[in-house]
Amino acid sequence: MYFQRLRDLREDMDINQTQVAKLLHTSQTVYSRYERGFQTIPVEHLLILADFYKVSTDYILGRTNNKAVSR
Repeated sequence: MYFQRLRDLREDMDINQTQVAKLLHTSQTVYSRYERGFQTIPVEHLLILADFYKVSTDYILGRTNNKAVSR
């Protein structure tokens, strides 16, 4: 599954893949594979990214167009 939203969110914050990879304690190569859909994102990384970007996991996964996190 290709995650255009991960790329869009990252680019909206003007950060590069290496910076996001550092946040996740992984390599830029692994993070690039997440964005391109060549590697499955672990739930732990998905949650970190959702918190970092202040969006719901469903938004990242393309299950909704609503960025808001329901609490």
